[in-house]
Amino acid sequence: MRIRNCYKYMTRIRLFLTLICLSAACGAIFAADPMATAYSMQQCEGSLTPYPSDIAPAEYPDSLVPVFINHVGRHGARYPSSATNCLAMKRALEHADSLGSITPLGRELLTLTLNEIELSNNRWGALDSLGMTEQEGIATRMFYNYTEIFSTDGGVVKAISSYSPRAMMSMYSFTHRLDRLNNHTTFTTSTGRINSRLMRPFDLNKDYLDFRKEKSWKPAYDEYVRTACPVSALKRVLGDGYSYGSEEATRELALVEYYVVAGLQAMGLHSQMAKFFTTAEANALWSCFNLRQYLQRTATTVSTVPADIAADLVLDIIQTTDNFISGEDSNTKAVLRFGHAETLMPLLSLLRLPGCYYLTNYFDTVAGQWRDFDVVPMAANVQFILFKARRSGRYYIRIDLNERPVALRKGDDATIYPWGEVRRYMMNCVPLYAQ
Repeated sequence: MRIRNCYKYMTRIRLFLTLICLSAACGAIFAADPMATAYSMQQCEGSLTPYPSDIAPAEYPDSLVPVFINHVGRHGARYPSSATNCLAMKRALEHADSLGSITPLGRELLTLTLNEIELSNNRWGALDSLGMTEQEGIATRMFYNYTEIFSTDGGVVKAISSYSPRAMMSMYSFTHRLDRLNNHTTFTTSTGRINSRLMRPFDLNKDYLDFRKEKSWKPAYDEYVRTACPVSALKRVLGDGYSYGSEEATRELALVEYYVVAGLQAMGLHSQMAKFFTTAEANALWSCFNLRQYLQRTATTVSTVPADIAADLVLDIIQTTDNFISGEDSNTKAVLRFGHAETLMPLLSLLRLPGCYYLTNYFDTVAGQWRDFDVVPMAANVQFILFKARRSGRYYIRIDLNERPVALRKGDDATIYPWGEVRRYMMNCVPLYAQ
């Protein structure tokens, strides 16, 4: 009897413990962040991601002939834009070393950081060989996708860039490749601050400068980072005995670590994301970086000013297309512009292209709807391809984001529209005060 009772008692205990474990597991599941993402390690490199390599040849109806292209592109892959983050990471790791708290993984990160600094010395922000290859690839595909535009003798290609050397070199890499493919084309290139109105309006626009100064975007960003930014990866390299300081400073340093590691592929090195971050950590750190760009560079419920600064660029795209159609400048076959992610994000947001424009008061949803690795990877570009109907002579246009056709409006089945319809749409996107 005693044995039987003891058995019953132990069975009840096991059942009780099982229920506790199940309850805890269910609690963990339901406590998980419903807005958490599960993007790949490469995607979590965000806007530091190299340009996609899986670009398919362009397709369009035989009834249409491509006749003109407007192209707005970001510079290609580059060395880190400045030494700031690498030096901050180096200081932290060396301080951990002096305290004796640095971990073996931390020593690996210190070696990596020192290597990144050495390779980037006198090259900070410069276009690297990968960036040149990206631009040459886009130019090559443009030539072969739209041979009719570039096959005629005597045509003109106009190109401009911002004063940034990496944008300038992107322009020259692109036009050099087009010239190699057809040296009968006439190229005109312009670079410098004369192009800042179109390529760097974020340097000139008073409303935007006031927006940045007032930092109306920062409370939403700070609150998100406070709850979403993990510091676990940072502590795995600096160790438990490190003097971390305030929680805010620790989170900022965690984002510095993310930026240093995420930029490796852009400078032609192998990705090390999986070595230093778990998938969950990489997604969370990326989401903070992504939100900052979203709030600072696109139209949001905080302000539309970041997108409105692209108004002059939209009007220039419209005007150059009109000039070709009217015959005022029909000899120009393509207009190429080379700037920055900060040039493209406002433009794409102002035009409200699907995936590039998202309004919400719930900023924890941004990572699922607006993704910088889709919008502005290295060498990102938007192309406005003008077609002419063989029979009717009417003009149509298609917009390609990173060489993939996009609908003018979310939910549209078509990607090719009459130019008149697209022109009205684009004009309606431009603020009235800018028209």
